Amino acid sequence: MDKLKAILEKNPNIGLDEDTIAVSQSAFSNQTKRISLRGGVFRKIVGGKEVSTADTYIMNIIIVKMAHTPSRVYYEDSYEEGKKVSPVCWSNDSNKPDVEVRKPQAESCHTCPNSVRGSGDRGVGTSCRISWRVAVVLANDPSGDILELVLPSNSCFGKEEKDKWPFKPYIQMLADNNVSAGRIITKMQFDTNSQKPRVLFSPIDAVEDYDLDTVKNQSEHQAASNAIKLTVYQPDITTEREAVKFEVFDATKENKVATKSKEESEEAQKIVNKWRNK
Repeated sequence: MDKLKAILEKNPNIGLDEDTIAVSQSAFSNQTKRISLRGGVFRKIVGGKEVSTADTYIMNIIIVKMAHTPSRVYYEDSYEEGKKVSPVCWSNDSNKPDVEVRKPQAESCHTCPNSVRGSGDRGVGTSCRISWRVAVVLANDPSGDILELVLPSNSCFGKEEKDKWPFKPYIQMLADNNVSAGRIITKMQFDTNSQKPRVLFSPIDAVEDYDLDTVKNQSEHQAASNAIKLTVYQPDITTEREAVKFEVFDATKENKVATKSKEESEEAQKIVNKWRNK
C-alpha cells in the first residue's frame, strides 16, 4: 500500500478503467449470496453455506434486477440433497436449450416432452423445472448485499390471493399501474397454506427518494447481473455437443443438399454452353 500511495502522489490522475472495476466487482461462485426458501424459512446462503435465518415468515425487499423470462432445468436422475449433480438440459429463456447444453432434449422447450404437465414425479407438474431469478436487496439495507433469489414455479404463477400475488402477476399488476418494481418496497411472505415452500408478493411502500440512486447503482452492479443468470455446474467430461436429430435439423440438411445440387447443375450448364460457343 505504501508503494501504491507513493505512485498516486506522483500520478494523481491515473484513474480507474472499466476492466478493473468489472474484475473487482466480479462474484466468484463460492461467494454467491442468496436467499433460500428451503423448509419455509428465509435463509441467507453465502458461498454455499447457511450463515443466518429469519425468525419471521415475512421479508421486505427491493427488487433491483429481474430476469425477463423464467428459466428451465432438467435432471435425468432424482435430486439427492448434498450431492452435486449437473442437469442434462437447461434454458435461460425457457424457449430453447442453451448453447452449452451437450444433450438437448428437444429443439424447443415448448415441444419438449419434459415440459408437458404431468411429466413430473408421480404425474405432478413437469419434469423440467421452471424458476424465476431475481436480484434483491433488503429494504432496511439498500446499499447492502445483493442477494440472488430463485423462485420456484409455484411462486411465479397463479392468481391474486387477498392482495398478495405470485411473482409474474405481481409484476404485471405493477406494470398495469405504471409502477416500476425497483421503486417499490415489496413484502415477500410465505404462503402458510402451501405444503411446499411458496412465497407471495405485495407492495407496502415507495422507496425513499434518497435511496433511489443507491438502488440504481445496485441494479448496475455485476452481482445483480450474475444473480439473474442461470449458471450450471458441468463435470469436465467432454466439450462436444451431442448430435440430436430434430425435424428442423433434417430440413436444414435437405435444403443444403438441394442448394448444392442446384449449384452443381448450374456449373454443368455453364460447361455445356462454353462447348457450344466453341
